[in-house]
Order: sequence, then C-alpha cells, then structure tokens
Amino acid sequence: MPGLVDVHTHFMPQRVLDKVWAYFDAAGPLMPLRWPITYRYPEDERLAVLRGFGVRAFTAMIYPHKPGMAAWLNAWSARFAARNADCLHTATFFPEPDAPRYVARALDEGARVCKAHVQVGDYDPSDPLLDAVWGMLADAGVPTVIHCGSGPVPGTYTGPGPVAAVLARHPRLRLIVAHMGMPECAEFLDLAEAHPGVHLDTTMAFTDFTEALMPFPVALRPRLADAGDRILFGSDYPNIPYGYAHALDALTRLDQDDAWLRAVVHDNAARLFSLPPA
Repeated sequence: MPGLVDVHTHFMPQRVLDKVWAYFDAAGPLMPLRWPITYRYPEDERLAVLRGFGVRAFTAMIYPHKPGMAAWLNAWSARFAARNADCLHTATFFPEPDAPRYVARALDEGARVCKAHVQVGDYDPSDPLLDAVWGMLADAGVPTVIHCGSGPVPGTYTGPGPVAAVLARHPRLRLIVAHMGMPECAEFLDLAEAHPGVHLDTTMAFTDFTEALMPFPVALRPRLADAGDRILFGSDYPNIPYGYAHALDALTRLDQDDAWLRAVVHDNAARLFSLPPA
C-alpha cells in the first residue's frame, strides 16, 4: 500500500481547538461520557505524528456553531492547506445569507472537501439558505463530510430524514456520512445504496470505545462488503480517546478481506479525491 488516506481529521485555529478540547474535557452536553484527548500536541507535532502513521492525505475538518464563523474559518483553512500540501483543502458553511458567496470563493480557491456538522451547528441541512450551496457543491463534484447521525447524542436535525431531503433536491451531491451515520447505520447504508454519490466514513466506528456506547449491529456486517467501494477511513484525529492504530485494528475485526481493507483505508478516497499515484 502507498499509505493511508484519512478523510476525517481536525486541524483548526488554535483558539478554536482549545475551546473544543475544553468542551471534551468538561464532558459537555453532547458528550455522554469522559473523553480524554490522546493527541493534545502543538500543531507541528500533531502533523508529524499523523504523517508518521503513514497518512499521505488528510483533511482539516472545521465547522461553525453560529453565524459569522464559517468565512473566517475558511480563510484560515486555505492558509493551512497552502502550508501543508498533503492536506485536502477543507471548507465549511452555515445556513446564513452569505453562505453561497463564501463557499463560491472557497471553491474558486481550490477547496476539495467541505465539512457540515448538523449536530454542533444545530441546523437543518435542508434549510433553504443552503440550497444554493448544495447546488454549487453538486456541480463542482466536491464532497462534503457531514455529521448527521444522532450519535453520540441526538440533535434537533440529526438522522437520515433531513439528509434524504437534501439528496432529493440534489441527487448528484457527493456526501460522506461521518461516523457511519451512527446509530442510524442501516438507514444511512440505505441512502448510500440509493444514491451513488453517498459515502460513509469509519470515524470512531467499530472501536472498543464506541462499541461500548453504540455497537455496530453484527447483522449489518454483510452490507459493509456490498458498500465496500464507498466506505472511507476516518479517525477524528487528534480528538480521539485511544491510540490512532486502534482505529485501524478495529477494521481488521469486521470479517472483511484484504481488498476491502485496502479500498477503505486508501483506494476509495484516493479515487474520490483524484490523488496522484504515490
């Protein structure tokens, strides 16, 4: 293998990351249990550690929790990607009147993936204020990693229904459902079967930590093989309460073959993002 592609890693302005870490430390309302941050390092060290695991491409998952944040997060992310060629230039958005303007700018500047956090942002992804944004992303073929499952705690707009409404209006949209859509894994696998642009990422799924909280149904394992060309590896690095290698080890316990594993940890994302041969 030429390496790993991790579609779900978090790099963000340090003052924002500090607040995220403080939220995890305090076990905030969306945290059902204690959640220690394993890789609480300075940015340069976090990058070195991630690359040391053999990751050849990764993302900078940024997300706003209120209006007026997304544009400046995108500006920071553009600078971060310019400094780190192995980072897939990441953008984000929020349902607000100027969202089409700043998303269009991010796409013009080379954004290759977006992040939507329905749970933290507490917004309906089918909000009319985002209709033009979804249309632009569908036209550009730029995927969006969307946290839309109801784990670890249900949100006002989490679950498959609002995402299905978006796909009904934009069937060509490329979505990467974060965390395998937990706990509505079956329903999000249904969406992937119905829409060729829908993928799922493995972020935190199948690990001991998550299995104790919301285990992946054993009965769904055969469907993992069927959807093997649209499942992508994600880690949530650095905000994980266990070692990075455990997320990979967990994938080897799913009774899938080596071809499936290679596709999930590298080949599917390499194809989706048109990565050059290593």
